[in-house]
Amino acid sequence: MFDNLQDKLDKAFHVLKGHGQISEVNVAETVKEIRRALVDADVSYRIAKDFTNTVKEKALGQKVLTALKPGQLMTKIVRDEMAQLMGGSVEELDISSSPSVILMAGLQGSGKTTHSGKLANYLKRKKSRRPLLVACDVYRPAAINQLKVVGEQIGVEVYTEEDNKNPVQIAENALKHAKANGFNVVIVDTAGRLAIDQDMMNEIRNIHGAIKPDETLFVVDSMTGQDAVNTAKAFNDILDYEGVILTKLDGDTRGGAALTIRSIVKKPIKFIGTGEKMDALDVFYPDRMADRILGMGDVVSLVERAQEQYDEEEARRVQKKIATNKFDFNDFIGQIKQIKKMGNMKDLMGMIPGMGKMMKNIDIDDDAFKGIEAIIQSMTPEERENPKVINGSRRKRIADGSGTSIQQVNQLLKQFNDMSKMMKMMQGGGGKQMAQMMKGMGGGRPM
Repeated sequence: MFDNLQDKLDKAFHVLKGHGQISEVNVAETVKEIRRALVDADVSYRIAKDFTNTVKEKALGQKVLTALKPGQLMTKIVRDEMAQLMGGSVEELDISSSPSVILMAGLQGSGKTTHSGKLANYLKRKKSRRPLLVACDVYRPAAINQLKVVGEQIGVEVYTEEDNKNPVQIAENALKHAKANGFNVVIVDTAGRLAIDQDMMNEIRNIHGAIKPDETLFVVDSMTGQDAVNTAKAFNDILDYEGVILTKLDGDTRGGAALTIRSIVKKPIKFIGTGEKMDALDVFYPDRMADRILGMGDVVSLVERAQEQYDEEEARRVQKKIATNKFDFNDFIGQIKQIKKMGNMKDLMGMIPGMGKMMKNIDIDDDAFKGIEAIIQSMTPEERENPKVINGSRRKRIADGSGTSIQQVNQLLKQFNDMSKMMKMMQGGGGKQMAQMMKGMGGGRPM
């Protein structure tokens, strides 16, 4: 969502990256371009002006004019100020009591029901909690069924009272049910409402008063730009909530809401929705987001995602097979499945410093490995275990069965063979041999 902002900030810093004379005029020009980039990204002019005034003051105070690399120093100042603008530090949920009660509020269509499920999934998988989802949207057709489907997907119980049209009673009864049945987190999904709908706002205030939640989270669609900030403020005036879940950060939008919602509402963004899958919910780290906006990547988040999927026993088994030169296509497809669990490929590539800019105009969808998987699945068990038996006729059969060409099959076999040799050399410490082999590979383009 920050591609355009990243491009414009790059251009702003370009003035300071040359080897020409750096002056106070250059810095002022850069700051002006940064302000323009922020306003174009749907940041309010007042906040953009305050932000750039602070950046300029710090830039001149830290002697950017006499720095050996003024562009880098300026980038760091902007990065640090941007992290502060978005909250400075991460703020986690308060789930210390049992059961902890979380009330979900938001406008119609903000993704509140889906993100109730995502939050339950996060607490179940990463915090080892036993959540209960509560269906308190008694107005929207199929809202209860939607929450049931979400609950079934993630293996979480959903409390419903389909004949009861009083959401306050449903929430109170759900809390009793949770206490009696050992649930330690209760997530209450309420009806989507409009900030101007006084009756609905009174209703959520009544639910809030009845169940006294530990956390009230406002779910807001980042695609709505400054409207998202305005509605967040309207809801906060009534509910005084603890934090925000910002959804649809994978969308094609200008991103101003993510940058300014904290400074206007004075409440932290606690989570961000980054995709459609139920595990596409991340804790919001202002410093990491600032890094990504400025094209610095987010290696820490990438490592954390890898660690979540890391299977120590499986890693030992694969390492042993590599050491004995027995790594096969069954192992390879297992590794692909682990990578896919980490998230969509474009998002992962954007976490590698410098790769976000390179991947900007390249479309990588969730089926990035589809062709490779189809080829491997078209192999016989013998061929997967011993790729050396794959001759010309077998390659044609595999290509026909996978809907690919013989050239693609040949390419995969060659890359698998090269990768296996590299793995073997890394195990044996053959650095020079591996460097020579990589040079000989000539950087062939992968599938």
